[in-house]
Amino acid sequence: MSLTHGITLGWFSPTLNLLLSDKNPFGDPLTISQATFAGSIVALGALLVTFILGWPLDFFGRKIVMYATAVPNLIYWILVYVGGHVACLYVARFMVGVSGGILLVVLPIFIAEIADDNVRGTLSSLLMLTLCAGIALGLIMATYISYYVLPFIGSSMAIIYMLSIIPLPETPQFLLKRGRDEKAEKSFYFYKNLKRKSPSDPIKEAEAKAEFNTFRENVLGGNNTQKAHCKDFFSKAALKAFGLISVLLLGNTFSGAFAILNYAYEIFSNLGSRIDPNTSGSIVGVFQLLGICCAVLLVDRLGRRWLLIPSLVGTGLGELGVGLLKTFASKQFLSDNGWLGLALICFVEYIVSLGVIPLTFTIIVELLPAKIISIGTSISVASYSILLFVALLLYPMLIKNYGVASAMFMSAGVCFFGAIVLGIFLPETKGKQILQ
Repeated sequence: MSLTHGITLGWFSPTLNLLLSDKNPFGDPLTISQATFAGSIVALGALLVTFILGWPLDFFGRKIVMYATAVPNLIYWILVYVGGHVACLYVARFMVGVSGGILLVVLPIFIAEIADDNVRGTLSSLLMLTLCAGIALGLIMATYISYYVLPFIGSSMAIIYMLSIIPLPETPQFLLKRGRDEKAEKSFYFYKNLKRKSPSDPIKEAEAKAEFNTFRENVLGGNNTQKAHCKDFFSKAALKAFGLISVLLLGNTFSGAFAILNYAYEIFSNLGSRIDPNTSGSIVGVFQLLGICCAVLLVDRLGRRWLLIPSLVGTGLGELGVGLLKTFASKQFLSDNGWLGLALICFVEYIVSLGVIPLTFTIIVELLPAKIISIGTSISVASYSILLFVALLLYPMLIKNYGVASAMFMSAGVCFFGAIVLGIFLPETKGKQILQ
């Protein structure tokens, strides 16, 4: 599903030129303000759903909410195909946000609950890997595939996702907290790849049973099954976690990672390169994907801090380089050396994808106290949506009124700030037990 969602996100940048033209499938050519709103309304959709998602997660469970991820995605592709009016575009982009908001809340929690501690970072990074792979595919597919063919591909992928998760059981943690011990035991053996009954090997059966009993005691101990109260969100551990999460989210959204891809056409047009802006955007998407692949291989070997902090510093340096290039290089130099701006943007997307993008939601889940993890994650993603909405509104305005350099300098400053604060206060969360 994250791959499908990535395609919906990557669709916008190469399609924006069409939406601004007389051939706009949604009616009259979009104005700059309409295009800006269409680009940023994604965050509003995520904001709406994440504010209310904590309760369904704790009441209905993780799997039911996972099904709901595909529904707004299907609505999106239907509206893209039908078109006709700019309001359909707004609703479609809003649905993208709803789908993404559900995805970014439920899947990190689901992964944290079913994964062993030593591979949790790798599996969580795979979520962002497939998301960024989808963005890269979306950039390429929207450029080279017919506008009216892509909705059939996207909607088919969403349906396949819904069918593929049918065999998956609910997480054992949720089932234990709802008092469904027998189902929890089956789920535990499923995700741990243990045989529930081994008549031919009673020793292994006893070991598996003992492992589940230990797991059960850890989950049900420490008052984790009790309902969370307001005071739980204002404990010392919770306040520290939310403080670090705030800085982490600020660094993620204002690093420009998503905004650069969303407005790649405008950024490369402003840099004056002779290389086709849509082609440049597709190349950048590939480098982002490469960075995520490296993160998947390294996250459980090096830990969170050793990827996150250098990623923030490197992203800031790369964006500082782009800002200086645009400020001091002549138009002729930029035209003759278009590869230089492209190389710097590719470096930015690669290095931000090495730490900031794949680790943000992994660290959020690992920082939050077990008792408030569902609602706390929901609050964090809602905050992320607000910051992303502001960033996506601010970026095109900065680019239009003050140039690309101003946007790059702002993002670089935020990255350096985040690197300093998190470098001092963020603990290493590699191997930390979740919900136990």
